Amino acid sequence: MLLSLAQWLQSLSPELGFFRVFQYLTFRAVMAAMTALLIGLMAGPSVIRRLKVLKIGQQVRSYGMETHLAKGGTPTMGGVLILLAIAVSTLLWFDLSNRFVWIVLAVTLGFGAIGWVDDWRKVVHQDPEGMRSREKYFWQSIIGLLAALYLVFSISESSNLRVLELFFKWVQSGFDVNLPPKAGLQVPFVKVVSYPLGVFGFVLLTYLVIVGASNAVNLTDGLDGLAIMPVVMVGSSLGVFAYVTGSAVYSKYLFFPHIPGSGELLIFCAAMAGAGLAFLWFNTYPAQIFMGDVGALALGAALGTIAVIVRQEIVLFIMGGIFVAEALSVMVQVSYFKYTKKRYGVGQRILKMAPLHHHFEKSGWKETQVVVRFWIITMLLCLIGISTLKLR
Repeated sequence: MLLSLAQWLQSLSPELGFFRVFQYLTFRAVMAAMTALLIGLMAGPSVIRRLKVLKIGQQVRSYGMETHLAKGGTPTMGGVLILLAIAVSTLLWFDLSNRFVWIVLAVTLGFGAIGWVDDWRKVVHQDPEGMRSREKYFWQSIIGLLAALYLVFSISESSNLRVLELFFKWVQSGFDVNLPPKAGLQVPFVKVVSYPLGVFGFVLLTYLVIVGASNAVNLTDGLDGLAIMPVVMVGSSLGVFAYVTGSAVYSKYLFFPHIPGSGELLIFCAAMAGAGLAFLWFNTYPAQIFMGDVGALALGAALGTIAVIVRQEIVLFIMGGIFVAEALSVMVQVSYFKYTKKRYGVGQRILKMAPLHHHFEKSGWKETQVVVRFWIITMLLCLIGISTLKLR
């Protein structure tokens, strides 16, 4: 929005040439981060007070950690604050004609709406379980598949009209269209290796990445500040990849696929980092507010969508290692419990408690120790992920 305004003002008079600074992506990214940070910090206290007035407090599960029972009643649905800061900042600073930012915004707010309904049921109906898994996955799948069907053709085309034409061509050809190499699965640490996926393979991978990342972040959001800081670090790292793939010069030099328009995603990533840091101000131990599903589901979906656009699904798997470990811990725990109960009549557990962060709490780690150590691990994993820019 501000970019269009600056271009209009610049066209009125040559003396307003200083507005050219708005054309620089890096300048707008910095401003987007600062805008989101200020919005979050200024709106945070009023949001917390409003949630307290509405009595929107966290319902702690009876079978959860005993030490968390004291957190009952802490305002939740704080993800609304994050999404508000991201949306306003992004709309102010990004190029409104960029289709990639619009699709990421749509997916983020769509998953945020799912999380909002889930949190609302927990609060209003006093049901700690919220939306049932089957219903939640259904709506996640709808949004994930729609996003995947759009992205599979938009990666190789530069306009929505061409995307639509390619979609109809794919249908008319009997669902047989060859995608360009940059739409294949990019392998890190190897030069110019792209495994062709085909349309169905791309859609399936995109769906799994978006929905999987969304639920992985949601499972990680169990301790004060645990999820938001890794989201900030991974999102910022993906912003670097977006900047590279969006530049014809840098992408060619670093042997990355050039995806015109993807660089504008740096604005969204910067806004997400600023909003995340502002939320951490209130979410750090002892938390004044919880993110809730409205924030966790949305932020995870955003990370997954950005990773698909910049063709770094494997790198997201590396940098988001904490999210992956948390999700796998739940899957392994549940699967092993069901298997042993069916075979031996008594369910057994591998971990003391799932997700993984609760296992370490049960093992004697303090909550702050778990959180900070997971942050350190994420920082190292992000450095490994960024190293793939050059180590190829």
